[in-house]
Amino acid sequence: MKSILITGGAGFIGVNAARHFHQRGWATTILDNLSRRGAKENVEWLRCQQQVRFENADIRDFRAMERIVDELRPSAVLHLAAQVAVTTSVTNPREDFENNALGTFNVLDAVRTKSPESFFINASTNKVYGKMDDIAIVERNGRYEYRDLPNGVGEDQPLDFHSPYGCSKGAADQYTIDYARIYGLHSVTFRQSCIYGPRQFGIEDQGWVAWFTIAAVLGKPITIYGDGKQSRDVLHVQDLAGAYEAAFDHREAVSGQAFNIGGGPNNTMSLLELIHYLEEDLSIRVPLQWSNWRPGDQPVFVCNLENAGRFLEWQPTIPVRPGISQLTRWVQHNRTLFDGVT
Repeated sequence: MKSILITGGAGFIGVNAARHFHQRGWATTILDNLSRRGAKENVEWLRCQQQVRFENADIRDFRAMERIVDELRPSAVLHLAAQVAVTTSVTNPREDFENNALGTFNVLDAVRTKSPESFFINASTNKVYGKMDDIAIVERNGRYEYRDLPNGVGEDQPLDFHSPYGCSKGAADQYTIDYARIYGLHSVTFRQSCIYGPRQFGIEDQGWVAWFTIAAVLGKPITIYGDGKQSRDVLHVQDLAGAYEAAFDHREAVSGQAFNIGGGPNNTMSLLELIHYLEEDLSIRVPLQWSNWRPGDQPVFVCNLENAGRFLEWQPTIPVRPGISQLTRWVQHNRTLFDGVT
């Protein structure tokens, strides 16, 4: 039987990935320190849905990572555990480094020393590309778009770590690639764009699609930083879980590579477009507040998915509009989970 260890497995992506792999017959273990809001609720939900093993551990504890990886010797390690907010990295860069750079190193090195046959998937971020000031941007149809990149940004875009978060995730990204080159590990890094879907406890600083949806359902004002014309490609978490499995299925071909993984040019929206969708779904007027642009915010980011299609034989299947409506219904049906949200 194939087996998988998912770090950060009590998070939004983690529990959805765990459900995906368990339903496909994998022995599934999730590892988490339960420090984030919603983590305990996610674990409880997952245990009610699936038979999975849970390890309460912290990726900053190298000895714990060695012990768990040595005991499990999993077919795959999906590394999701991270500090995930740019703003938090600016206010507390040391904690950001210890979670994202050192934490990833600990898990990766535990695989190298205790289970080198495991396939290692690192969840990176499009923030490793920085602001991409060299790419021309235009305003079309009320949103920002690339002037000359109709298919989006490819993996050949130069890395430019902007913010401590970009630095820490970028270091993890590069360690993952280099461990394939130097030690012959089967490892791959996914530079993920905006992921959304059920079980996402978004906050203002991270998970903007979920945060906008939660705030709209609760009737709370939403702050737009900038002019709201910033646009992103967005990917449903169900499609992302399929990409992880596709990477495992093609592990010989993809090892040592980085892939941009997102909704691609066919699944994009601006901040203001999401507000419009929510107002339609909820039949309300969403109260908005406005503030200055935040440091490192990209006016637009869209993944070029050509390499993902070629090497992973993968592409998104869930369009934006029905995906947002599904998330809206989930938040409506689970309002009690968000009591006390400010």
